[in-house]
Formats: sequence, C-alpha cells, structure tokens
Amino acid sequence: MDKEVRFTQKKVDESWKNEVSREKGEPKKSEPTSKSSLNFSTFLTSLGYQTLMHLGEVPHPETQERYVDLQAAKETIDILILLEEKTRGNRTEEEEKILKTLLPDLQMKFVEKTSHS
Repeated sequence: MDKEVRFTQKKVDESWKNEVSREKGEPKKSEPTSKSSLNFSTFLTSLGYQTLMHLGEVPHPETQERYVDLQAAKETIDILILLEEKTRGNRTEEEEKILKTLLPDLQMKFVEKTSHS
C-alpha cells in the first residue's frame, strides 16, 4: 500500500517587510498587511506604565495590587534614558513629546519615593 503524501503550502507572515519599507520611506507594496498596535510611542508608554507600577503609583493590571520596587523602577527609567540617547535625531514629533514629558515625570516620582524611604 502506497500512501499519498500531500504538502500544504506554508503561510509566512511577511507583513514586517512592509513595516520596514514604510519606516525607510520606500513605497508600500500592494500586499495587505495587518496594522500592528506596537510602535515606538506605545513601547515608550508601556515602559512608563511599568515604571509607575514599580513606584506603586498604579496597580498591577492583573492583581490590582500596588507594590514598590525601586530597583526595577530605576532600571526601567535607565532604559528610557538609554532609548532617548540612542534614538536622538530619529524620533517623530509624537515620540519626542512622549519622552520629553514622561522621563522627567518618572524621574521626579522616583526621587520623591526614594526621599520618603
């Protein structure tokens, strides 16, 4: 008995190629792409939210509990500082505005928390 072997066509998500082309300013290909909700602004905002969680300013989204982890808050602020330095001159106006308001606010809250400890 010979078994018939059938191969199915493998589906590959290549939508990231369109995103890279868009960021480079190249014309968009005609292939449909899914709009990703993650971009640099969203990433910065999520790091800011994480920092606020570590500072006990907002509750954890799953447990609704507040906790203070100053070391984790400092590390996340340091990541934001690093991103600010490494992306200088390559940010959109929106990304620039987020960093210029978010970072000083988080640093001030961190100083407030460490001076009360």
